[in-house]
Amino acid sequence: MASGNFCAKDNLNMSKPPTRIQKKNRSAILSAGLDVFSQFGFRGATLDQIAEAAGLSKPNLLYYFPSKEEIHQQLLSGLLHTWLDPLRTMKADGDPIQEILAYARRKLDLSRDYPRESRLFANEVLQGAPRLGESFPDLKSLVDEKAAVIQGWAKVGKIAEIDPHHLIFLIWAQTQHYADFDVQVRAVLECDDPYPQAATFMEHMLRRTLAP
Repeated sequence: MASGNFCAKDNLNMSKPPTRIQKKNRSAILSAGLDVFSQFGFRGATLDQIAEAAGLSKPNLLYYFPSKEEIHQQLLSGLLHTWLDPLRTMKADGDPIQEILAYARRKLDLSRDYPRESRLFANEVLQGAPRLGESFPDLKSLVDEKAAVIQGWAKVGKIAEIDPHHLIFLIWAQTQHYADFDVQVRAVLECDDPYPQAATFMEHMLRRTLAP
């Protein structure tokens, strides 16, 4: 699995390409930041916590990132794009039920593979999305576009009549729950991997809901 840097962009102003050690340290800082921010949120996180988790001194960390805001912004950069990729792949000319099921499965896969990123995103939204808010018009545009596709399928009888926006919200809630409340899910189910059962249940529920 990726170390959590999939959305990070190199922001060092250097005339030469970064060395192997510099790349390693940046990666360690971003991964540590992802751990700390996903656990404590932006307000609760400190540079000392991130430096300790990265195995670096605070002055060494500050050589790469001048503030915790910079680390947080690097992690958020591109995150919304990645989170919406599964929705972008929904094809209007595909089989409606299969397209919706595939979208839900891709969202569940994101929760399984990137739980820290999911919690980072949830914490940001819970705080009012001060660093993501400017991206929300793009989110709304994409959701409205796909909601219109779902509504079109329902209109011609290919799926049941259903509110398309709330269907998308339902898929978000059901899939991201397994990442954001991982400890609770595993405690209740007493299993190491809830995702196979979750995928089976989700597909069964959606098929019954969408059947025309």
